Amino acid sequence: MALEIERKFLVRGEGWRKAVSDSMRICQGYLNDEQRCSVRVRISGERAWLNIKSATIGTQRHEFEYEIPVADGEALLRDMSCKPLIEKVRYFVPVAGKLWEVDVFEGENAGLVVAELELDDPDEPFELPAWAGEEVTHDARYYNTCLSTLPFSRWPEQDRKPALA
Repeated sequence: MALEIERKFLVRGEGWRKAVSDSMRICQGYLNDEQRCSVRVRISGERAWLNIKSATIGTQRHEFEYEIPVADGEALLRDMSCKPLIEKVRYFVPVAGKLWEVDVFEGENAGLVVAELELDDPDEPFELPAWAGEEVTHDARYYNTCLSTLPFSRWPEQDRKPALA
């Protein structure tokens, strides 16, 4: 069984941009609105995946991912996904031997920039870069599945952090 161990942080400033090693555009949608798990379709470039994650909030959760034909992914996004879709550019930023993923959201989540770091162990030490701001690992609003049902642009003004990208 796959287990994802991940930490999420808001991003401050643009200091991360000078260290970007690669990037990819992502479009993803959710096929369910269940409480127990999320079922997601993601397309990036010429590849597509079906992903199932437990609805656990926090550092660890079960995750299963399977590559599917792009045409299937396109049909699932178009015909069966909840709207709005999640649109973002993911930037890969190496820091002290770890690969951070910085997601710059577009569409209805524009203005939101979140950095994620996958770990092998929940207590694994890591270097926190200067551009990593407030940790939001335990705040469900920042999970993509939640952003697909209540996008950042629809949050009450007092709950939105200023655009940090």
